Amino acid sequence: MSIGEAVQCKPVEVSVGEKGLERAIKHLKRKMAAEGILRELKRRRHYMKPSVRRRKKEAEAARRRRKRLKTFG
Repeated sequence: MSIGEAVQCKPVEVSVGEKGLERAIKHLKRKMAAEGILRELKRRRHYMKPSVRRRKKEAEAARRRRKRLKTFG
C-alpha cells in the first residue's frame, strides 16, 4: 500500500428512526469512537515530524515516571 492510495472500508451508517435526530447523532458518535475515526482525525489534523513525535513521546514517558515516583517515593 502506497502513501497516496485510498483505503477502502465500509461506510459508517446510522438510520434516523422514530427515536429522533439527537439519538441518531449520539449513536453515530459512539460508532465513530469504536471505529477509531475520531482519534485518527485528531492525529492527522497537524503533521508532526518524526523527531518531534519521538521527543514528545519521551517527554510524556518521563513525566509519567516522575509522577509515579512522586506518589510512591
